[in-house]
Amino acid sequence: MNDHTDYDAIVLAGGAARRLGGADKPALSVGGRPLLDRVLAACADAASTVVVGPGRPTARPVVRALEDPPGGGPLAALEAGLRHTTAPVVLVLSADLPFLTAATVHHLLATATATAGGPGPGGGAAPRDGAMLRDASGRDQPLVAAYRSGPLRRELARLRAGHGTLAGLPLRALWAELVLERVPDARSTASFDCDTWEDIDAARARIREHGTVLDEWITAVKAELGIELDVDTAALLDLARDAAHGVARPAAPLTTFLIGYAAGQQGRDVQELTDRAAALANRWAAEAEESGGAARSGGATGDEAKPAE
Repeated sequence: MNDHTDYDAIVLAGGAARRLGGADKPALSVGGRPLLDRVLAACADAASTVVVGPGRPTARPVVRALEDPPGGGPLAALEAGLRHTTAPVVLVLSADLPFLTAATVHHLLATATATAGGPGPGGGAAPRDGAMLRDASGRDQPLVAAYRSGPLRRELARLRAGHGTLAGLPLRALWAELVLERVPDARSTASFDCDTWEDIDAARARIREHGTVLDEWITAVKAELGIELDVDTAALLDLARDAAHGVARPAAPLTTFLIGYAAGQQGRDVQELTDRAAALANRWAAEAEESGGAARSGGATGDEAKPAE
């Protein structure tokens, strides 16, 4: 996390999900976790997180809010969430972003709080009003964005004063007067949202791809067990391979289980434990090779080494 950015998060989790047949979209599962919980995990270090929409169980505590009138649209929901925030920067997210990461969140926050190139009223560099993601097709993503709360409140008040209500107003009305930096999402990963069942199917398929499935699985297991433990997947897989080859196949899962148990019970570093167990597995394998070499070179082994009865 950017140590110098205090922020609150607002997650918009309402909407009719008409293209999903009225399904409760934030509660739909991708990789064994509800979409809403996946989004909440990406902003876990927010000072306060407000979820605007119907009440649902969440993996971590949040503040609940509901727009007035219900179903009034994203600007009405944003205003409802903003009432519960006090931080100088507000992260605004939709609840259907399965691949949003903390790294993207922190990039948005850092960009939102940087100064723009043009001069400000006092002659110095003007602060930006925020930063939003822009996907690979060039479309702005105002619901994957970080805003300075002052300008955001000002624009929402201006819109309400001009229209008498925020209900039904389009999102694009919000940033017409805001100085927002665009942060490119070159592969449209963080900005990938789930509006249709085809999108849900695509997201579920993507997390099972060879290059991502193990990290996705470990993240899901940690979330399910309520643990925070840094896991070097490659190191653990190397250890499992060494244990399987040098000792016996069942040694692989048992060894990695013991690593996790020791780390959890004793608060020890996973990497240190992995290195020690790997060294042990290598010593075990080396002994087996040495014993086999002695037998091949004519050394006495097994029954041949026993004294005559």
